[in-house]
Amino acid sequence: MTKKVDWSYHRNGCNTCGKTVAYLAEHGVAVETQVNAKKDVLADPEALDLLNQVDELYATKGKKVFHINLKKERPDDATLLNLVIGPSGKLRAPTLKKGRTLIVGFDEETYQKVFG
Repeated sequence: MTKKVDWSYHRNGCNTCGKTVAYLAEHGVAVETQVNAKKDVLADPEALDLLNQVDELYATKGKKVFHINLKKERPDDATLLNLVIGPSGKLRAPTLKKGRTLIVGFDEETYQKVFG
């Protein structure tokens, strides 16, 4: 069975995005759809649309990882946007969508959990 990411939001030249690319390559995880964050800017409405497509959210901020089961305990939109939107007002990169799981930021332990 091939490991894959359905959707990746990535910014070239981003150190954290580079870690994500390296991790995915090293672990044989294919990316089905890659979106360039510099060309396709996703802000609040698009981020909320993305969050409505998933059941689980992992968001890394600094060294802290937030895990939210959106089916059981969905916070308000402002709280969710605070986790996924960066200081620029855009969706933070890297962001990966695998099935009904959204991962924002890079955390190796989270990637291991989601990708096996």
